[in-house]
Amino acid sequence: MTVTLADVAARAQVSPATVSRVLNGNYPVAASTRERVLKAVDELDYVLNGPASALAAATSDLVGILVNDIADPFFGIMAGAVQSEIGGPGGRAGGERLAVVCNTGGTPERELTYLTLLQRQRAAAVVLTGGAMEDEAHQAAVAAKLRRLTEAGTRVVLCGRPPAPDTGAIALTFDNRGGGRELTEHLIGLGHRRLGYIAGPEERTTTRHRLEGHRTALAAHGIEEDPRWTVHGRYDRQAGYEATRELLRRDPSLTAVVAANDTVALGACAALRDAGLRIPDDVSVAGFDDLPFSIDAVPALTTVRLPLAEAAARAGRVAMGREEAPAGGIATVRGELLVRGSSGRPRGSSGRPRG
Repeated sequence: MTVTLADVAARAQVSPATVSRVLNGNYPVAASTRERVLKAVDELDYVLNGPASALAAATSDLVGILVNDIADPFFGIMAGAVQSEIGGPGGRAGGERLAVVCNTGGTPERELTYLTLLQRQRAAAVVLTGGAMEDEAHQAAVAAKLRRLTEAGTRVVLCGRPPAPDTGAIALTFDNRGGGRELTEHLIGLGHRRLGYIAGPEERTTTRHRLEGHRTALAAHGIEEDPRWTVHGRYDRQAGYEATRELLRRDPSLTAVVAANDTVALGACAALRDAGLRIPDDVSVAGFDDLPFSIDAVPALTTVRLPLAEAAARAGRVAMGREEAPAGGIATVRGELLVRGSSGRPRGSSGRPRG
């Protein structure tokens, strides 16, 4: 049975005219109403037809780039690199493309909404950056949307995100486990045995994979992890500061702090300084990603460099059909350990101040 505009309106409890306005984007509609209409469209699997379909087809030069937080350098670098590969001659159909950066704020609802909007606009390509949500229901919903996009001819590329099997999406996935393991092994090699870990949000795949790498290294060296040594928080400086204060309160004898990313590591460094501790003389600190500021920190951060710009540029070329997709549709992008001044050998446990 064919789903009609009136069916969508009834499900969303709005008028057919409101549904038309949301789908055509030619009239302002309240955000809550837009969300309700798009949810009904998805639930009923409504397909545009007639004039609306012609309008959607006319915007096929659109390319969507999904990021969690455009203010975060991690996502800003990738969005810029993807966009640099989208415009100009040599693309899938030649000519310029309109790149739209969709800032989800890390919320699953906004991610689904943007994917729906890009599907309705018949986007030429969609690039999703960063880790995925761990929630099974959300993962199933995203997979369904990616499948619809690829079946309709949209090229979907995941950059820094785990593969999405059976969706037709191409994945350039970061080796977060390997990087986390190598980083912790470096600290263990220096003699550290009491390592605090500041993890990111628990619902993110990036958080889990980096923490798994850390724990793999501890286990491989016979170090029994104390539950007090891990604190979860946001991927920002303030979270790093607060988490480090909490780690010091739980176990003042820690000799190293491993942070979920470089921004969190900056907060950790600030908290250690405020506690009267020197880096790395009293406590070593390590980050992840090698964001531009990490080398200018004092001392410069030991970190794992992920080739964010290079990987994202490749994602842009693949999305535009200017580079072949990797064999099997999946490629693993590995990081590189960069040892700098923030990590060193631990001092003896006695006589060190703790604030």
